[in-house]
Amino acid sequence: MPTAPGEWRYRTESNVPALAGRTGSLRCVAAMTNHGPVGVRGTHAFRYADGTPYWPVGTTAYAWIHMPADVQQQTLTSLEAARFNKLRMCVFPKNYALCKEEPEMYPFPVKEGPDGTRTFDVSRFDPAFFRHLERQIDALDALGIEADLILFHPYDKGRWGFDSLPMETNVAYVRYVCARLSSFRNVWWSLANEYDYVKSKTEADWITLIRAVRAADPYGHLCSIHGSTATYFPCWMDELTHTSIQDEAPVEEAGRASILYNVYRKPVVLDEVCYEGNLTSRWGRLSGQEMLHRMWQGLLCGVYVTHGECYKFHEESDTIFWAKGGPWRGESWKRISFTRQILESLPGPLQMADVSRDVQTATAGNGCYLVYFGKTMQDAWMFNLPAKNAAYPSLKPGTKFRVEIIDTWNMTVTPWPDIMETGPVNDYRLYDVKHRKIRLPLTPYVLLRITQVDDAS
Repeated sequence: MPTAPGEWRYRTESNVPALAGRTGSLRCVAAMTNHGPVGVRGTHAFRYADGTPYWPVGTTAYAWIHMPADVQQQTLTSLEAARFNKLRMCVFPKNYALCKEEPEMYPFPVKEGPDGTRTFDVSRFDPAFFRHLERQIDALDALGIEADLILFHPYDKGRWGFDSLPMETNVAYVRYVCARLSSFRNVWWSLANEYDYVKSKTEADWITLIRAVRAADPYGHLCSIHGSTATYFPCWMDELTHTSIQDEAPVEEAGRASILYNVYRKPVVLDEVCYEGNLTSRWGRLSGQEMLHRMWQGLLCGVYVTHGECYKFHEESDTIFWAKGGPWRGESWKRISFTRQILESLPGPLQMADVSRDVQTATAGNGCYLVYFGKTMQDAWMFNLPAKNAAYPSLKPGTKFRVEIIDTWNMTVTPWPDIMETGPVNDYRLYDVKHRKIRLPLTPYVLLRITQVDDAS
């Protein structure tokens, strides 16, 4: 993966004579639509290599690459329609109550015994499997989707033994994966899903594997690790670029997620906050409205929240998207494109403007605020903003603003006809100089986008 335009030369090294000492060159030209890999922007946000801001609005399809070909194609079609830009997915197959399919290929070659039993040759890797994985990562890239690759998980339970491999095999595996996939610009490393449920590995083992990934990746792709509910790995490690957290509590009430924002000096991604669905399990039965609401509860606090869908209608063979991909059956996915439009209209990353004292108002920099009412339904709101604007200069009297009323669920944007103007500071807040109100629809999930205007506007 060239890091700058120009002519690049290479020479190969291999213990296979036919592959050793091969030389060649390629020319890298300036990108037209390729923004490059995603990295950290400042402290809490992300951006592409060319400086373009990146807002992770992701979803989950753990075992989609292990499903039949038609399901994999349907998954890509579904993702294209929804416009997610990140996908959590596993390299190893999953053996779970809602995902029992036997894959056609595995990361390791299969050896057939004389009695018909199958074992895996874990001293080698199956190139056919990894070629398939590469094709699907490329397919995601064509859709503008980052592949958040989960390298290990606990949901094997003795079926294949991939969750209990010796450490030397684990290290060889991550080195091989990095050697093959580091050149892909849309790859993230997630060391594990629910690492603490993998009983064969200690925290020291995970640190060893994290460092092995970082050492094997010459391009420094984003890297994290994910625990079970409210299990927080020490993500302060320099080798980890961001957090990947499973915990719904931070987004169940307004403002809570700002605690995580303030504690971690790196981007915070809440990759599991429960899922939209109809499962009997408590983690898989959110309404579509609640799923989207939790996403906005996090976004206002400057963290990022991953979507997931778990609808089951018939048998365990159903293609539940969270587990297997396939078709959408819910409602929140229909709002993702609109959500991204709102986020990508902002001049900078979000955070609470006056953290701990105002759980409704977020700032995106000088002159841009979002006010979110959540589930509250009210017919009017008296225009007011906090004097404090995070680390930006304090809001001044006489500042004029345009207000847009956004229905995050029904996907409408309605401009308010009046230009509002801040009056003097009153108890750390600035109200409209005429104490005017904004009329609101009596519906939940209303968001205000408040943008500074100059006198000429």
